[in-house]
Amino acid sequence: MQTAPRICCTALAMVVSIASRTGSAAEPADVCSGRPNFVVIFTDDQGYQDVGCFGSPEIHTPRLDAMADQGMKFTSFYAQPICGPSRAALMTGCYPMRVAERGHVKQVHPILHEDEITIAEVLKTKDYATACFGKWDLAKHSQSDFFIDLFPTRQGFDYFYGTPTSNDRVVNLYRNETLIEPASDMSTLTRRYTDEAIAFIEKNRQRPFFVYLPHTMPHTRLDASTAFKGKSPRGLYGDVIEEIDFNIGRLLDSINELGLAENTYVLFTSDNGPWLNKNKGFADGHLSGDRGGSAGPLRSGKVSTFEGGVRVPAILWGPGRVPAGTTCDSIATTMDLLPTIAALAGAEVPSDRVIDGEDVRHLFHGKFDQADPEKTYFYYLRVHLQAVRQGKWKLHLPRQKEPLGAAPFSRNVHIAPADRIGFEKPFLIDLENDLGETTDVSHANPEVVRRLLALAEGMREDLGDYDRVGKNMRFFDPLERRPETPPIPDPPKPRKKTKPGVKR
Repeated sequence: MQTAPRICCTALAMVVSIASRTGSAAEPADVCSGRPNFVVIFTDDQGYQDVGCFGSPEIHTPRLDAMADQGMKFTSFYAQPICGPSRAALMTGCYPMRVAERGHVKQVHPILHEDEITIAEVLKTKDYATACFGKWDLAKHSQSDFFIDLFPTRQGFDYFYGTPTSNDRVVNLYRNETLIEPASDMSTLTRRYTDEAIAFIEKNRQRPFFVYLPHTMPHTRLDASTAFKGKSPRGLYGDVIEEIDFNIGRLLDSINELGLAENTYVLFTSDNGPWLNKNKGFADGHLSGDRGGSAGPLRSGKVSTFEGGVRVPAILWGPGRVPAGTTCDSIATTMDLLPTIAALAGAEVPSDRVIDGEDVRHLFHGKFDQADPEKTYFYYLRVHLQAVRQGKWKLHLPRQKEPLGAAPFSRNVHIAPADRIGFEKPFLIDLENDLGETTDVSHANPEVVRRLLALAEGMREDLGDYDRVGKNMRFFDPLERRPETPPIPDPPKPRKKTKPGVKR
């Protein structure tokens, strides 16, 4: 491990430039010839309702709203409950529970094994220029004590300008694998990441490119530039989102000015729900002093498998390919990006391992009648399978109020006390009529309950749960014996009490 400095839960905007596809019914007939470009912008901890077109009453996002008017809004787009797992899922197309980690331990924030295959590595097989700008968080959750050989530059990216992990205290800024600025001014990061991304696009406009732009904010330590600070009625949190929105607009303007718009898709989404313990009384962010976001009609937030923790805003833009002014209500996830991008680029999805994501080009192009009615999303918190959704139905599986499989979040201080609950029996939700997840309709729908329980059991066998390791959970390094339960870190040792006046 190298501690010396070197080197997107939040929105994910992804610009996918698509030049041409041949022989696919899912692709529009007027796609240009050539390979697509892709740009992904991924913000951190931006809630479902923290965008104007998703219902924010006070945060103004004119550029994202225009993207939705000119493209497609996804209302059932899923990430993971926490920052690091969301990045692992996006990069690999897999549930974080499935991916291999260094040392075999299932960390809170995955330390992605070097033999896992990222989107960038898939696209390198088609000679893409690839770059990452912003928060990585897959080489250990630390600004200084991390694995340099797991940086983006070792995971398929030609260029990196960003930071190893979250801005919990500081942001150490790296260019490739060299520290260029310890303890950066956080108020400058949104603009500087965007500046670098635009410069990379300009430099590589004659070849296919993939740009991944995972913003540092609005995670925890918020800051905005003087042009935005103090301007939003939603306080500093609103200032941060509005500055991100402005810079997304700058990026789109550059794509237009370079003549790439007809060859580009843009997808915006977030890495998880809002951080509610940054708000007064764990409420949805609405006060000017609240430092967390809002999930709007959804229940709960980050570090939760209620909808507010994992359902995130998503907008897709692609003039001439993505039908304007449309809304997709079908289930889609960040895991679907790898197989979808690979298909659009003419690249091969890894065939030597299970990939959980699916090719959803038909959704990108508005062919909602081709959506899989049996597409299923499984809600994991840490190594614990807690719920399953298929269609409009979501089933919360029986669990304790403080489940062991969710450790270190068993006693979940991140969410409101009213949401720190268990379920003695399966709790069925009709999400079309109950986004707040308040009413159990299992008695009226026993066949649905049986079907979803069977799906959950199948996933437990395939991937695993807190009490078992599934047959397709990956361990790349040699093992004397395959573990029977997911290996998780030992709990931290309690600190020794010191006598008053004694320094340690």
